[in-house]
Amino acid sequence: MKKGLVVFSSGEVGALRMAIACLSLLPFAIQHLRAVAPDKWKYLAGAGMLGNFIPAFLFAYAETRLASGLAGVLNSLTALFTLLIGAMLFRQPITWMRMLGIVVGFIGTVVLIFSGNGSTDLDNKYFGLYIVLATVCYGASVNIIKHRLQGTKPIIISSLAMLLVGPLALGYLFTTEVTYKLQHIPGAWEAFMYIAILAVVGTAMALVLFNKLIHISTTLFASSTTYLIPIVALMWGVLDGETIQLWHYVGMVVILAGVYIVNRAK
Repeated sequence: MKKGLVVFSSGEVGALRMAIACLSLLPFAIQHLRAVAPDKWKYLAGAGMLGNFIPAFLFAYAETRLASGLAGVLNSLTALFTLLIGAMLFRQPITWMRMLGIVVGFIGTVVLIFSGNGSTDLDNKYFGLYIVLATVCYGASVNIIKHRLQGTKPIIISSLAMLLVGPLALGYLFTTEVTYKLQHIPGAWEAFMYIAILAVVGTAMALVLFNKLIHISTTLFASSTTYLIPIVALMWGVLDGETIQLWHYVGMVVILAGVYIVNRAK
Protein backbone atom coordinates (compact mmCIF):
# COMPACT_ATOMS: atom_id res chain seq x y z
CA MET A 1 0.00 0.00 0.00
CA LYS A 2 2.75 2.46 0.96
CA LYS A 3 4.59 1.89 -2.31
CA GLY A 4 1.39 2.26 -4.31
CA LEU A 5 0.44 5.48 -2.54
CA VAL A 6 3.63 7.10 -3.81
CA VAL A 7 1.85 7.64 -7.15
CA PHE A 8 -1.81 6.73 -6.73
CA SER A 9 -4.45 8.16 -4.40
CA SER A 10 -5.90 6.07 -1.61
CA GLY A 11 -9.11 5.54 -3.58
CA GLU A 12 -7.16 4.45 -6.63
CA VAL A 13 -5.08 2.02 -4.57
CA GLY A 14 -8.20 0.50 -2.99
CA ALA A 15 -10.00 0.19 -6.32
CA LEU A 16 -6.99 -1.25 -8.15
CA ARG A 17 -6.50 -3.77 -5.38
CA MET A 18 -10.11 -4.97 -5.61
CA ALA A 19 -10.22 -4.96 -9.41
CA ILE A 20 -7.00 -6.94 -9.82
CA ALA A 21 -7.98 -9.42 -7.11
CA CYS A 22 -11.36 -9.90 -8.80
CA LEU A 23 -9.74 -10.54 -12.17
CA SER A 24 -7.27 -13.03 -10.70
CA LEU A 25 -10.14 -15.06 -9.21
CA LEU A 26 -12.48 -14.59 -12.20
CA PRO A 27 -11.87 -18.06 -13.78
CA PHE A 28 -12.92 -19.71 -10.51
CA ALA A 29 -15.95 -17.44 -10.19
CA ILE A 30 -17.16 -18.32 -13.69
CA GLN A 31 -16.64 -22.01 -12.97
CA HIS A 32 -18.75 -21.91 -9.79
CA LEU A 33 -21.51 -19.48 -10.75
CA ARG A 34 -24.17 -22.17 -10.39
CA ALA A 35 -22.70 -23.78 -7.29
CA VAL A 36 -24.41 -21.47 -4.79
CA ALA A 37 -28.08 -21.46 -3.78
CA PRO A 38 -29.95 -18.22 -4.61
CA ASP A 39 -30.48 -17.37 -0.94
CA LYS A 40 -26.71 -17.38 -0.34
CA TRP A 41 -25.87 -14.56 -2.73
CA LYS A 42 -26.80 -11.84 -0.25
CA TYR A 43 -24.33 -13.31 2.24
CA LEU A 44 -21.64 -13.49 -0.43
CA ALA A 45 -22.28 -9.83 -1.17
CA GLY A 46 -22.03 -9.02 2.54
CA ALA A 47 -18.77 -10.94 2.85
CA GLY A 48 -17.37 -9.20 -0.23
CA MET A 49 -18.30 -5.69 0.91
CA LEU A 50 -17.40 -6.07 4.60
CA GLY A 51 -14.46 -8.41 4.24
CA ASN A 52 -12.80 -6.84 1.21
CA PHE A 53 -14.23 -3.78 -0.54
CA ILE A 54 -14.80 -1.35 2.35
CA PRO A 55 -11.62 -2.31 4.30
CA ALA A 56 -9.50 -1.93 1.14
CA PHE A 57 -10.45 1.75 0.89
CA LEU A 58 -10.27 2.36 4.65
CA PHE A 59 -6.78 0.86 4.92
CA ALA A 60 -5.48 2.73 1.88
CA TYR A 61 -6.84 6.04 3.20
CA ALA A 62 -5.42 5.44 6.68
CA GLU A 63 -2.03 4.53 5.25
CA THR A 64 -1.72 8.01 3.73
CA ARG A 65 -1.01 9.34 7.23
CA LEU A 66 -0.46 6.30 9.46
CA ALA A 67 2.67 4.17 9.77
CA SER A 68 2.33 0.66 8.33
CA GLY A 69 3.46 -0.94 11.59
CA LEU A 70 0.77 0.82 13.58
CA ALA A 71 -1.87 -0.07 11.00
CA GLY A 72 -0.83 -3.71 11.28
CA VAL A 73 -1.10 -3.68 15.06
CA LEU A 74 -4.55 -2.07 14.99
CA ASN A 75 -5.61 -4.81 12.58
CA SER A 76 -5.22 -7.29 15.43
CA LEU A 77 -8.49 -5.92 16.81
CA THR A 78 -10.21 -8.13 14.24
CA ALA A 79 -10.33 -10.99 16.73
CA LEU A 80 -11.99 -8.79 19.34
CA PHE A 81 -14.69 -7.57 16.98
CA THR A 82 -15.21 -11.09 15.66
CA LEU A 83 -16.11 -12.17 19.19
CA LEU A 84 -18.26 -9.13 19.93
CA ILE A 85 -20.26 -9.27 16.68
CA GLY A 86 -20.64 -13.03 17.03
CA ALA A 87 -22.15 -12.55 20.48
CA MET A 88 -24.42 -9.65 19.49
CA LEU A 89 -25.73 -10.87 16.14
CA PHE A 90 -25.09 -14.62 15.96
CA ARG A 91 -25.77 -15.70 19.57
CA GLN A 92 -22.25 -16.87 20.20
CA PRO A 93 -21.39 -17.33 23.90
CA ILE A 94 -19.26 -14.66 25.51
CA THR A 95 -17.67 -15.00 28.94
CA TRP A 96 -16.40 -12.41 31.40
CA MET A 97 -12.84 -13.37 30.50
CA ARG A 98 -13.51 -12.71 26.85
CA MET A 99 -15.14 -9.40 27.71
CA LEU A 100 -12.02 -8.53 29.69
CA GLY A 101 -9.99 -9.20 26.57
CA ILE A 102 -12.20 -6.81 24.58
CA VAL A 103 -11.77 -4.05 27.20
CA VAL A 104 -8.00 -4.57 27.31
CA GLY A 105 -7.84 -4.45 23.52
CA PHE A 106 -9.74 -1.15 23.41
CA ILE A 107 -7.45 0.34 26.04
CA GLY A 108 -4.46 -0.65 23.95
CA THR A 109 -6.06 0.93 20.89
CA VAL A 110 -6.55 4.23 22.70
CA VAL A 111 -2.94 4.19 23.93
CA LEU A 112 -1.64 3.36 20.46
CA ILE A 113 -3.65 5.99 18.59
CA PHE A 114 -3.10 8.87 21.00
CA SER A 115 0.55 8.28 21.94
CA GLY A 116 3.80 9.58 20.51
CA ASN A 117 4.73 12.77 18.77
CA GLY A 118 6.65 13.99 15.75
CA SER A 119 5.42 12.48 12.50
CA THR A 120 2.49 10.89 14.26
CA ASP A 121 0.84 14.19 15.22
CA LEU A 122 -2.71 14.48 16.52
CA ASP A 123 -4.28 14.66 13.07
CA ASN A 124 -2.46 11.49 12.01
CA LYS A 125 -3.54 9.58 15.09
CA TYR A 126 -7.20 9.90 14.21
CA PHE A 127 -6.49 8.00 11.02
CA GLY A 128 -6.13 4.92 13.20
CA LEU A 129 -9.90 5.01 13.64
CA TYR A 130 -10.28 4.07 9.96
CA ILE A 131 -8.34 0.88 10.69
CA VAL A 132 -10.57 0.19 13.69
CA LEU A 133 -13.64 0.57 11.47
CA ALA A 134 -12.08 -1.83 8.96
CA THR A 135 -11.60 -4.44 11.70
CA VAL A 136 -15.29 -4.08 12.60
CA CYS A 137 -16.07 -4.92 8.98
CA TYR A 138 -13.68 -7.89 9.10
CA GLY A 139 -15.31 -9.20 12.26
CA ALA A 140 -18.75 -9.05 10.65
CA SER A 141 -17.49 -10.77 7.49
CA VAL A 142 -15.89 -13.62 9.43
CA ASN A 143 -19.15 -14.29 11.24
CA ILE A 144 -21.19 -14.15 8.03
CA ILE A 145 -18.88 -16.69 6.38
CA LYS A 146 -18.89 -19.02 9.38
CA HIS A 147 -22.59 -18.87 10.27
CA ARG A 148 -24.29 -18.19 6.92
CA LEU A 149 -21.95 -19.76 4.36
CA GLN A 150 -20.80 -22.82 6.30
CA GLY A 151 -20.40 -25.78 3.95
CA THR A 152 -19.57 -23.61 0.92
CA LYS A 153 -16.07 -24.22 -0.43
CA PRO A 154 -13.57 -21.46 0.35
CA ILE A 155 -12.64 -20.96 -3.31
CA ILE A 156 -16.33 -20.46 -4.13
CA ILE A 157 -16.84 -17.92 -1.34
CA SER A 158 -13.69 -16.03 -2.26
CA SER A 159 -14.17 -15.89 -6.02
CA LEU A 160 -17.89 -15.09 -6.00
CA ALA A 161 -17.57 -12.50 -3.23
CA MET A 162 -14.88 -10.74 -5.28
CA LEU A 163 -17.00 -11.07 -8.42
CA LEU A 164 -19.74 -9.07 -6.71
CA VAL A 165 -17.51 -6.20 -5.60
CA GLY A 166 -14.97 -6.16 -8.43
CA PRO A 167 -17.26 -4.35 -10.91
CA LEU A 168 -17.80 -1.58 -8.34
CA ALA A 169 -14.04 -1.07 -8.14
CA LEU A 170 -13.69 -1.10 -11.94
CA GLY A 171 -16.49 1.43 -12.26
CA TYR A 172 -14.79 3.71 -9.76
CA LEU A 173 -11.48 3.46 -11.61
CA PHE A 174 -13.09 5.00 -14.72
CA THR A 175 -13.64 8.19 -12.70
CA THR A 176 -9.97 8.44 -11.64
CA GLU A 177 -6.68 9.41 -13.29
CA VAL A 178 -5.14 5.94 -13.17
CA THR A 179 -4.74 5.66 -16.95
CA TYR A 180 -3.20 9.11 -17.20
CA LYS A 181 -0.75 8.38 -14.39
CA LEU A 182 0.34 5.10 -15.96
CA GLN A 183 1.06 6.91 -19.22
CA HIS A 184 2.72 10.06 -17.91
CA ILE A 185 3.89 9.79 -14.28
CA PRO A 186 7.41 8.39 -13.69
CA GLY A 187 7.34 5.37 -11.41
CA ALA A 188 3.64 4.71 -11.98
CA TRP A 189 4.16 1.21 -13.36
CA GLU A 190 6.39 0.30 -10.43
CA ALA A 191 3.73 1.50 -8.01
CA PHE A 192 1.14 -0.46 -10.02
CA MET A 193 3.29 -3.58 -9.69
CA TYR A 194 3.30 -3.26 -5.89
CA ILE A 195 -0.49 -2.88 -5.87
CA ALA A 196 -0.79 -5.94 -8.13
CA ILE A 197 1.32 -7.98 -5.71
CA LEU A 198 -0.87 -6.77 -2.85
CA ALA A 199 -4.00 -7.71 -4.80
CA VAL A 200 -2.93 -11.19 -5.92
CA VAL A 201 -0.95 -12.32 -2.87
CA GLY A 202 -2.35 -10.22 -0.02
CA THR A 203 -5.98 -10.29 -1.16
CA ALA A 204 -6.89 -13.09 -3.59
CA MET A 205 -4.59 -15.85 -2.32
CA ALA A 206 -4.83 -14.77 1.31
CA LEU A 207 -8.63 -14.63 1.06
CA VAL A 208 -8.88 -18.23 -0.12
CA LEU A 209 -6.54 -19.42 2.64
CA PHE A 210 -8.35 -17.39 5.31
CA ASN A 211 -11.77 -18.68 4.23
CA LYS A 212 -10.37 -22.21 4.36
CA LEU A 213 -9.24 -21.55 7.93
CA ILE A 214 -12.70 -20.29 8.87
CA HIS A 215 -14.19 -23.39 7.25
CA ILE A 216 -12.13 -25.87 9.27
CA SER A 217 -11.94 -24.00 12.60
CA THR A 218 -13.76 -21.44 14.74
CA THR A 219 -14.18 -17.76 13.98
CA LEU A 220 -11.90 -16.79 16.87
CA PHE A 221 -9.16 -19.21 15.84
CA ALA A 222 -9.27 -17.92 12.27
CA SER A 223 -9.21 -14.27 13.32
CA SER A 224 -6.28 -14.97 15.65
CA THR A 225 -4.07 -14.90 12.55
CA THR A 226 -3.99 -11.17 13.28
CA TYR A 227 -1.34 -12.02 15.91
CA LEU A 228 1.16 -12.36 13.06
CA ILE A 229 0.14 -9.27 11.10
CA PRO A 230 1.66 -6.71 13.51
CA ILE A 231 4.98 -8.56 13.47
CA VAL A 232 5.11 -8.63 9.67
CA ALA A 233 3.82 -5.06 9.35
CA LEU A 234 6.39 -3.76 11.84
CA MET A 235 9.20 -5.47 9.96
CA TRP A 236 8.13 -3.90 6.68
CA GLY A 237 7.56 -0.54 8.38
CA VAL A 238 11.06 -0.45 9.85
CA LEU A 239 12.58 -1.49 6.53
CA ASP A 240 10.65 1.37 4.93
CA GLY A 241 12.22 3.87 7.32
CA GLU A 242 9.33 4.28 9.75
CA THR A 243 10.00 4.91 13.46
CA ILE A 244 8.15 3.29 16.34
CA GLN A 245 8.11 5.06 19.71
CA LEU A 246 7.95 3.70 23.27
CA TRP A 247 4.25 4.34 23.85
CA HIS A 248 3.48 2.68 20.56
CA TYR A 249 5.11 -0.48 21.89
CA VAL A 250 3.04 -0.19 25.06
CA GLY A 251 -0.16 0.07 23.03
CA MET A 252 0.87 -2.87 20.87
CA VAL A 253 1.55 -5.08 23.87
CA VAL A 254 -1.79 -4.17 25.48
CA ILE A 255 -3.71 -4.85 22.26
CA LEU A 256 -2.04 -8.23 21.77
CA ALA A 257 -2.67 -9.03 25.45
CA GLY A 258 -6.36 -8.35 24.87
CA VAL A 259 -6.45 -10.56 21.80
CA TYR A 260 -4.61 -13.29 23.68
CA ILE A 261 -7.11 -13.18 26.57
CA VAL A 262 -10.04 -13.37 24.14
CA ASN A 263 -8.63 -16.41 22.36
CA ARG A 264 -7.59 -18.24 25.54
CA ALA A 265 -10.78 -17.61 27.53
CA LYS A 266 -13.25 -20.44 27.88
